[in-house]
Amino acid sequence: MTKNSKSQNKHNKADNSFAIVKRLAKTYLRPYLKQLFIALFFMIVAASATASFAKLLQPVLDQVLIGVQENPEKLSKVWQLGGGIFVCFLVSGLATYMHTIKMNKISQSIVADIQQHIFSHFMKMELAFFHKNPSGQLVSRITNDVNVMRGAVSDSLTGIGKSLLTLVLLVTVMFIQDWKLALITLSVFPIIIVIVGMVGKKLRRLSGSIQAETAHLMETLISIFQGVRQVQAYGMEKSEKRRSSEAVRTVRDLNIKAVRVGALSTPMNEIMVGLVLFGIIFYGAHAIADGEQTPGGLMSFIAAFSLAYEPIKKLAKLNNTLQLGVGAAERVLSLIDLPPNITSNENAKKLVCKTPPKVSFKNVSFEYDTELDDRALNDINIEFGAGKVTALVGMSGSGKSTILNLIPRFYDVTAGTVKIGAHNIQNLSLESLRQNIALVSQDITIFDDTVSANIAYGTPHAKQSDIIKAAKMAAADDFIKEMSHGYDTNLGENGVKLSGGQKQRISIARAMLRDAPILLLDEATSALDSQSEKLIQNSLKDLEKGRTTIVIAHRLSTIQDADKIIVLDRGQVIEQGTHKQLMAMKDGAYQLLQKQVSRSQK
Repeated sequence: MTKNSKSQNKHNKADNSFAIVKRLAKTYLRPYLKQLFIALFFMIVAASATASFAKLLQPVLDQVLIGVQENPEKLSKVWQLGGGIFVCFLVSGLATYMHTIKMNKISQSIVADIQQHIFSHFMKMELAFFHKNPSGQLVSRITNDVNVMRGAVSDSLTGIGKSLLTLVLLVTVMFIQDWKLALITLSVFPIIIVIVGMVGKKLRRLSGSIQAETAHLMETLISIFQGVRQVQAYGMEKSEKRRSSEAVRTVRDLNIKAVRVGALSTPMNEIMVGLVLFGIIFYGAHAIADGEQTPGGLMSFIAAFSLAYEPIKKLAKLNNTLQLGVGAAERVLSLIDLPPNITSNENAKKLVCKTPPKVSFKNVSFEYDTELDDRALNDINIEFGAGKVTALVGMSGSGKSTILNLIPRFYDVTAGTVKIGAHNIQNLSLESLRQNIALVSQDITIFDDTVSANIAYGTPHAKQSDIIKAAKMAAADDFIKEMSHGYDTNLGENGVKLSGGQKQRISIARAMLRDAPILLLDEATSALDSQSEKLIQNSLKDLEKGRTTIVIAHRLSTIQDADKIIVLDRGQVIEQGTHKQLMAMKDGAYQLLQKQVSRSQK
């Protein structure tokens, strides 16, 4: 890399840091400007009090302490000057308290706003986004990365303003006392700034690595905890312990390195300040001897310089914290800047289904990854009759679940059109589209909440009587009543207190309560034994009445009464008709599938 390209790269990083800080301030600080101005007022008061103390040292020394033995009358000024110094500290302490409280309130509010913004943005993203980004990574962005930003925002807002104001006022005092000495002394500041800048850049690079490895650690732990049954069943505890330990050590080593780098500025700055103080005392002694300076003036200058060094050290530390925060902010903003691929159009219509609608696929093709050119669906044309039950059958990978995923727009078609009634679903608002669909999936989600809350998920204003009615229809009421607190029982993370069949019945009850005109059943009874399946078959038939129902079933016997059965193979429709019609086809794919399923279930 040439010198010019290195220089350009440095400028780009600096510009990028400034752009990130500017964006965060513009987006998240603006609502709190009134509180910020109040806090700035108290900062100015605190900084002025500190500078006033340094200035008062000169009359204290020159007018009171020097020659007081020869002239005891000078003691009369002790009360006045000593009281002034006390007032300086009193005002500084109270003002510092006030601006610290205000600034911390602002910073905590800003970070909470950022977390809410990130989560809201994630909720707009399509399924493909969550498949590409593991949950551990996303949780880390909202928690770990934002917590690093929390420290940066909190410390920066609280400390930068006061430190800069204090530094400016103290430097002013130094120039008032001796402008020549002040100019010489300030020559060390650029060196300190360069040191701080070098350390900050290194910390920013480390911050990105720390947050990435922390996210990896969280992802590792979540995957282990979620799969703990398999871990124990296969005796992999030691292996998983080694894997997690490696991730923990990596995070630890990076944090230690960050502390080591951040601490570098302290000894280097201390050495520089020590040399400057030596020079001030040497120069000042000769100036006093020549009558160009008084002992009080020199002491006031030294006090101002010493006090100015404190905000310089704070600014150095704040820069380190700020750079860590900028590194975390880059990771957070990179996800916020990702636009959702599936959204409602500007002129999207609201879907209102007064009667069960027809659902149709016209020349639909779909591929999960366009780079692989491996189509899950290939130019299919299907109609799901209004108020009818249509079953999708086929071997694994034939495209059954893909068809169901396209209807609520979990994914968008690669080519062709999906319609509900006469409406292209891409011209409908996402909210209204999904409000008209109830889904029972083989991938059951049970939330860490009560039984009632889980059944009413998606129907938040449902009456308890309706919740119980839906549970009875799903053959879930009996086992719910036997639980410790009935419908108020908390089901734990992912329904840990339920069996697979019980989870599925809760999921079916949720769909029944939803009462949507379009019903999607994706292996809705796959986790049920034969007895439990028979219990809810009649309930499912009642649920299907008056709805456009699309069913995927692993037991072909459960879909024999469907109005239409569509047979899929490798993303194409190869047969369709009623059970009777398909069984009448000699050597048909449906017949063959029946035989294969029958053998697998023996």
